[in-house]
Amino acid sequence: MIQSDVLVKAVVKAADDKKAQNVMALGLHGISPLADYFVICHGNSDVQVQAIATEIRKQADLLGVQVKGTEGFDTARWVLVDLGDVVVHVFHREDREYYNIERLWSDAKVVEFA
Repeated sequence: MIQSDVLVKAVVKAADDKKAQNVMALGLHGISPLADYFVICHGNSDVQVQAIATEIRKQADLLGVQVKGTEGFDTARWVLVDLGDVVVHVFHREDREYYNIERLWSDAKVVEFA
């Protein structure tokens, strides 16, 4: 089984590879039992949002991580990809600004990758 810190790095790279904007990883250790990390990013079109989510699912599969669920893919406004210990939120730009979920998790530590 892959460790969540390895998985979150792969997810961030997959999002970056598809030119996701403002990619942010939040460490939820000790804050939420839901997951170890949330990754939040956005795309500038429906097609880009879907491409980002597809690449994240593909990379998880290559790592042997089962995708537990995906929601919102068809509408491509807010796609949630549940990878268990890592939950990914891929927004359309306007929806990210509207929902501003980073604010809801302001207690979480932003994880930086070198």
